[in-house]
Amino acid sequence: MTILTEEQARTLLEKVVALSTADECTATLNGSVDGNIRFALNNVSTSGVVDDVSLDVQVAFGRRVGTASINEFDDASLERVVRRAEDLARLAPENPEFMPAIGKQTYRPSATFSESTAAIDPEFRAKVAADSILPCRRENLVAAGFLLDGQSFTAFANSNGNFGYQRGTNFNYTCTVRTADGRGSGWVGRSLKDASDFDAGRDIQVAMRKASESVEAKALEPGKYTVILEPAAVAGLVSFMMRYFDARSADEGRSFLSKRGGGNKLGEQVYDPRVNIHADPWHPEAPVLPWDQDGLPRERMALIEDGKIAALNYSRYWAEQQGQRAVGRPGNLIMAGGDKSTAELVAGTERGILVTRTWYIRMVDPQTVLLTGLTRDGTFYIENGRIAHPVKNFRFNESPVIMLNNIDELGRPVRVAGDESSFVMMLPPMRLRDFTFTSLSDAV
Repeated sequence: MTILTEEQARTLLEKVVALSTADECTATLNGSVDGNIRFALNNVSTSGVVDDVSLDVQVAFGRRVGTASINEFDDASLERVVRRAEDLARLAPENPEFMPAIGKQTYRPSATFSESTAAIDPEFRAKVAADSILPCRRENLVAAGFLLDGQSFTAFANSNGNFGYQRGTNFNYTCTVRTADGRGSGWVGRSLKDASDFDAGRDIQVAMRKASESVEAKALEPGKYTVILEPAAVAGLVSFMMRYFDARSADEGRSFLSKRGGGNKLGEQVYDPRVNIHADPWHPEAPVLPWDQDGLPRERMALIEDGKIAALNYSRYWAEQQGQRAVGRPGNLIMAGGDKSTAELVAGTERGILVTRTWYIRMVDPQTVLLTGLTRDGTFYIENGRIAHPVKNFRFNESPVIMLNNIDELGRPVRVAGDESSFVMMLPPMRLRDFTFTSLSDAV
């Protein structure tokens, strides 16, 4: 019962909504079958499949809201979860920012489901592990990685007649390769729509090469450097920044997009004119659900256009307060770039530092989006268009706002997943001026 058909989901949800005596009711079903394989020290450590389906019910009496969840679907259980939500609603205080359930909507389906990804089986996962581990064993390297794949569905219905249903799949692979003495480290990650596009035996070579070449890292003085950030390194910084594209926090003076004297910076030049970021639920390589968590339809929308703030995210409540139209919050971020690979950006760099990954990123100052974090898994000095030698990892203090004003060149965007973010992203490698490294790190 984990993956329900549209007809099965509709029947169950309509039954739940009909059971409610509240002023309004919204019922949501989420189900998934997630497979995984994990390996470390060149051996598989765990593997398995987890399947689950759950029902969430939200009801309201006036401005009093209650929610309850369950994963049993017989008639008695459905009755019980609706009554529990209603009991909680009656006890809840009134929500001064309550917004009623949305009316009936039309959703344009997006291609979030991949047959090749849904067809992944234990044999496929075992081959990914073998293709990652065996080349490392042959070269006296040590691999540790994780593959997570899955298929899912989500469906919802409310007492206003709105209904949505869609299936999806996911595929994420990461692998860290270390030298046997632990002095060198390399990394590779792949976030894909279609598993048929994946070749672990090919991708592991990237991590192996970086691990072998990062031994004997030399210390460089901290300071401002020209850097090339690979897409995975860009992701942690840009995804952090995009969390603050919220209209309310900007209007209330709590954001880097707050305007001095009041209001927000919508329409203002904030970045280099080459910065263009948009959201598109129907992007062929990075599709997402055509609605957000409130059931609002998503749209293709420019967020940053020629360096200017083109759109901010309005909650339904804040849109009503400000006389704006509420639009579904973006589920992906698509950044424009050029046509060069990371290697081609390196070839065009006289002197600089190549950064494979950024990690352990934390906020320092929300008003400027100043972030701190570390490089890892392959940091190299570039000289005359070639990798000259590995360098010790750095701690950086940098704002992605400043970073995106110091662009030298953008490369070809690829699909990546941002750390601690639900965004699916298409991001380019970047060559940047004056990136700030504040100290050294002995970790590899």
